[in-house]
Amino acid sequence: MNGQELLLKAYQHMCQARHMAATYEQHRNICKYVHSTSRGHEAVQLAIAYLLDPADYVSPYYRDESLLLGLGFSPYELMLQLLAKAADPFTGGRAYYSHPCYRGAEKPTIIQQSSATGMQVIPTTGIAQGIQYLEKYLPNKLNRTRNEGMPLVVCSLGDASVTEGEVSEAFQFAVLKKLPILYLVQDNRWGISVSADESRVMDAYEYAAGFPGMSRTRVDGSDFEACYQLFKQVTENIRQERSPWLIQANLPLLGHHTSGVRKEFYRTEEDLETHALRDPGPLLRNKLLAAGLLANDLDSIDKKAGEDVRQAFQQAIEAAEPDPAGVQSHIFVPGSVITETGQREKVRAEKINMVDAALFAIREIMEEFPEAVLYGQDVGRRLGGVFREAATLAEQFGDHRVFNTAIQEAYIIGSTAGMSAVGLKPIVEVQFADYIYPGLNQLVSEIAKSSYLSCGKFPVQTLIRVPVGAYGGGGPYHSGSIESTLLSIKGVKVVYPSNAADIKGLMKTAFLDPNPVVMLEHKGLYWSKVPGTESARQLEPASDYRIPLGKGRVALPASRQTVEQGDSCCIITYGMGVYWAKAAAMDFPGQVEVIDLRCLFPLDEELVFQTVRNHGKCLVLTEEQQNNSFAEALAGRISKNCFQWLDAPVDVIGALNLPAVPMNTKLEEAMLPSPLKVKERIRQLLDY
Repeated sequence: MNGQELLLKAYQHMCQARHMAATYEQHRNICKYVHSTSRGHEAVQLAIAYLLDPADYVSPYYRDESLLLGLGFSPYELMLQLLAKAADPFTGGRAYYSHPCYRGAEKPTIIQQSSATGMQVIPTTGIAQGIQYLEKYLPNKLNRTRNEGMPLVVCSLGDASVTEGEVSEAFQFAVLKKLPILYLVQDNRWGISVSADESRVMDAYEYAAGFPGMSRTRVDGSDFEACYQLFKQVTENIRQERSPWLIQANLPLLGHHTSGVRKEFYRTEEDLETHALRDPGPLLRNKLLAAGLLANDLDSIDKKAGEDVRQAFQQAIEAAEPDPAGVQSHIFVPGSVITETGQREKVRAEKINMVDAALFAIREIMEEFPEAVLYGQDVGRRLGGVFREAATLAEQFGDHRVFNTAIQEAYIIGSTAGMSAVGLKPIVEVQFADYIYPGLNQLVSEIAKSSYLSCGKFPVQTLIRVPVGAYGGGGPYHSGSIESTLLSIKGVKVVYPSNAADIKGLMKTAFLDPNPVVMLEHKGLYWSKVPGTESARQLEPASDYRIPLGKGRVALPASRQTVEQGDSCCIITYGMGVYWAKAAAMDFPGQVEVIDLRCLFPLDEELVFQTVRNHGKCLVLTEEQQNNSFAEALAGRISKNCFQWLDAPVDVIGALNLPAVPMNTKLEEAMLPSPLKVKERIRQLLDY
C-alpha cells in the first residue's frame, strides 16, 4: 500500500481503539472484568503490527489491544476476551483482556504470557534463542517470512517493568548470544500510580547502554509516521544482522491504568491535559488534513468505526458463556507413554550409579532428537555439571547443544517456554534445589499456566533437573528438599526416582512428555555413597525403556502370611526414604511393604490406596520438614479414601521442622529421618 493508504489504515484502527475504550467506559456494568486499553499508545502498536510477518513472533503486553487490531484481530474477537466468553479465540474465557495467545498461518505467533510485569521478557527471549538455534543448526524446521527472509521476535513491555531483575537476565542473554529480538518499551512515565521520577534513575534507553551489543534508539510514540519509518529500518536490520534492539517510545497515557485503578484516583488535571495534547489520533488526523484529505471523509471513517464497534460489542454481549463442565480441560496435554515398555534388565555387565544412568539417558535422548538441548550452570564442556551428570556431553554433541549459562535461574527455567514454542526440546538444570527460588516466578507465572490458559495451544515441553536432599554436611543451601513447594504449583509434573533403572526410564518419559516436568534427583543416591543405598546401583535398562509418569512400584513386598494375619504395615515413600524404610524393615521380616512412589504428581493413588487397604496400617515417610508437607497432605488423602480399612491412624515421619538443614553432620543427623527413627514408628504401628 502507498503512504496515504497506510496512514488511513492507521487512522481507521485508531478510531476503532478510541470507540472501543469509550464503549467499555460507558458500559462499566457489563465490562466487569478488569481490563486496560491502548489509549495513547495506538501509534506505536499499529506501526509495529503492520511490519510483522506470519513467520514472526510477538509478545504483546496487557495494554496492546491496538497492536492486536493491527495484526488483524477484529474488535469482536477482542471483545470476546474482554467479556470472558466461550468463543474467546485466545483463552476461552480464562484470561484478561489483551492477553492473547495465537498459533496460526495468517498472523505472527503469540505465546501465552502472564500479567506479571516484565515476566514475558524471558520466555520471549527464549523464542529468539530457539529461532537462532533453528536458523543455524536445523534450518529445515525454521519458518521463513513471505519473502523468504528471516523471522524476528518482538517483545512489547511497559517502561515500569524494565526495573524488574528478570528483564536484565533476558537482556544479558540477548546481547551475549546476539539474538534477533526487538524490545519495544512503551514509556508513558507511569507505573500504576508511581511516576517515573520516583521509581527509577534512568529510562529504558539509558539502561540499555549497560548492555553492549544492544542497539538502541528513542522515538516519539505519538507520531505514527515516525514510528513506522523507524520500526521499518530496525526490523529490516534485525532480519539481516540478527542482533537485539531496544526502542523506547515516549507516549501519553490517556486511559485509566485499568478499569479498576482509575486515572482520577491519582493523576492531576494538569498531568491529564498535558498527556491529552499528544493523543496520536488527532495528530494523525491533522497530518491527513494537511495532506489534502477532506474532513468529511475522515469523519466517515470515524463514524463507521463507531458503528462497527457498537455492533461488535452487542454481538459479544450476546455470545455464549463458557461451559463450566470444561473448567478442568487443558491443564496438561496427553503424553505418549502410558505403559511401561522396553527392557529393564541388564544391558551392561555391571551395575551402574544413578548419576551415570541419568547421563546415559540424556546421551541417548540427544542422539535421537536433534532438537534436544541441555543448558544450565556449569553443565558445559569444562566441568559437565558439578555432579558430573553432564560429563562428556558437550564433547559429543557440541557447545551449541550443551552449554553453560550465567547464574540466572529465572532465565534458565523461563526461556524453555519460548524454546518449546518454536519446536525445541530443552533440558535444563538448576544446580541445587536451594537455588530454584529465583526461577519459581517463571515456573509459576508462565510455564505452569501456559497450557491451561492457552486452551492447549502452548503446553511447555521442558525437563527441569534439580539435585535435592541432604547428606554429609551439605549445609543450609545445598541440602534442601522442595517437593511440597513444587507440588503446590498446578500444571507441573514432579518426578523423584530412587535408583538407576528408574531414573533412566523416567528421564526418557519426562523428556517425551509434552508438559513441564521437574525431576528431583537425590544427591545422596547419585553414587550410592550413603551407607545402605547400595541397591540404588542397578543394571542399566535398554535405550527403549520407558516408565509412565504416575506409576509407583513395590520396593519391598511383605509376605502374604503376615498380611493375611493382620500383622503387617506399609510405608509410602520416595527418594532416600526408600532406603531408610528398607533398612528399618529388616528388623520386621515379611511384615513391612515399602512403596516407592517414583512420581509425586501425577501420583499412583491406585497403588497407594490398595496397598493401605491390604495392610490397614500405614506410615508416610519423607525427607522434607514434616509440618504442612506433601507427606502430611498424602496422609490426609489416605485417611479419607481408606478410612474403613484402617486399623490405626495414618502416621507421618519427616525431618524436624527447622528453617534449614544445619551444616554439622551430627545436627544434620538429628534433623533427618533415619532407619532407627523409622524402626521405632514401625514398631508403634505394628503394636497398635
